[in-house]
Amino acid sequence: MKRYVWPAIAIALIIAYPLLFTTPFQQRLGALILLYAIAASAWNIVGGYAGQVSVGHVVFFGCGAYAAMGAYTHFALSPLIGIPVGVIVSAAIAAIIGVPTLRLSGHYFSMATIAVAELVRLIVTNTEYLGAAVGLSGPTVPRNVFDVSFTSALPYYYLFLAILALTLGSTWWMTRSRMGFYLRAIRDSERAARSLGAPAARIKLYAFILSAAFTSVAGALYAMMFGFVDPESGLGILISVKILIMAALGGAGILFGPLVGALILVPLEEISNNLLGSKGAGLTFIVYGAIIVLISRFQPAGILPVLKQLWSRLSRRSQTTKIADGGNLAP
Repeated sequence: MKRYVWPAIAIALIIAYPLLFTTPFQQRLGALILLYAIAASAWNIVGGYAGQVSVGHVVFFGCGAYAAMGAYTHFALSPLIGIPVGVIVSAAIAAIIGVPTLRLSGHYFSMATIAVAELVRLIVTNTEYLGAAVGLSGPTVPRNVFDVSFTSALPYYYLFLAILALTLGSTWWMTRSRMGFYLRAIRDSERAARSLGAPAARIKLYAFILSAAFTSVAGALYAMMFGFVDPESGLGILISVKILIMAALGGAGILFGPLVGALILVPLEEISNNLLGSKGAGLTFIVYGAIIVLISRFQPAGILPVLKQLWSRLSRRSQTTKIADGGNLAP
């Protein structure tokens, strides 16, 4: 039972967070952590488990955001209606671009995804139906609860928590399935996996589509929380870099790695923005670059494995101390 004590405490703290930290900034920070944890967990499916480092996932993020805002702007529907539309469009785009780009490997695949993301951003910026450079806005005054437009961050926090639980649960189920074993084999050595009969191309495409679908949901939730989307906030390449770094920082290919990365990076960014204001606009790029260098040089596996090792050492040391103390007390 002892092994479940700390996870139970962590879950209880996550659920009770908005009730313990009640200021608007603290609740908004908690909601943003969960939101980016969803996006990073979605990226982790293809980038962590399959080893395909996509830097163009912002395309799917933007699909969800524009679909949610477009449902209201053009059809006066609830932004929630845009979520399945964004998922379908994202899955279609992932299938179309995944067939040629997933044939590439390493940095060639990453460069191809960057090119696709920038192409999509330019197209949207010059498309009047999608708001061009101005973007699309959601309802200024909520008509009903289905508009998902709240003045407090508290409802968003619990909504994002539910979606994160669904994302992590789906990822956990995938890792325990045959697809998960195939993905790990492909990540370790695609040539060896193919030689053993693994359908590498098909499995990578499935992972890419699944990852795109969850990323689209994250984009829709982002747009509903902020009430608008434009090419910079919905399709800026920095979003892809951010979710990639969160997954890598916590531990790519580990279920809770993206959540740990979001717990570190989002508060760091938000606090620096609040302290420095517009003066710290360029600091984000410096921080991201420094994190990439440090992870690549010192801890490619991420922070979570280090924390697990430290916890194991502390547990063994505690057990050794108890055994020694028991021996000293023996007659």
